[in-house]
Amino acid sequence: MSSVEAAVAALRAGEAVLLPTDTVYGLCADPSAEGAATRLAELKGRDAGQPIALLFADVESVVRRFPSAAAARALLPGPFTVVIVDADGRSIGVRVPLLPAAAAAVVGRVGSVLATSANVHGGADPRRLADVPDEIRSACAAELDAGELPGVPSTVVDLTGSEPRVLREGAVPAVQALARLRG
Repeated sequence: MSSVEAAVAALRAGEAVLLPTDTVYGLCADPSAEGAATRLAELKGRDAGQPIALLFADVESVVRRFPSAAAARALLPGPFTVVIVDADGRSIGVRVPLLPAAAAAVVGRVGSVLATSANVHGGADPRRLADVPDEIRSACAAELDAGELPGVPSTVVDLTGSEPRVLREGAVPAVQALARLRG
């Protein structure tokens, strides 16, 4: 297991790291590192064109960076990926999971990380570090272990249209997610 300092240093050096979230273990990289999203996609064995969410340590950091995320306060922090529109009119997924303390310290110090589940595309979501495929785990420069996680991915909610839509039901049932937005 790595330290917070080692994980932060690895991210700042452009390396991939494994971090626990409130749902599954995440494969993460610094979004400012050249080719970071492509590298994560390659490690997962998926198309580089598929979106990768930005993970933040707190909701206010998301809203400062993306004012369109204000409506996401009804869902965040929590086991949701929220699709919003950035300043250039592009859709982007953001997460503010309820992170274990060490992972929160890493993300807080880096600002945000690209994050996707640490599994091979289409494979089982990793509940434990031992569930992360060897080819992904060995390619990461640091990892934080928080023991066993729920193992159910985040619920993805699209807030880009006139009405919210659940794109993927995950840790929170769709009806509950939509009720929180109406609430």
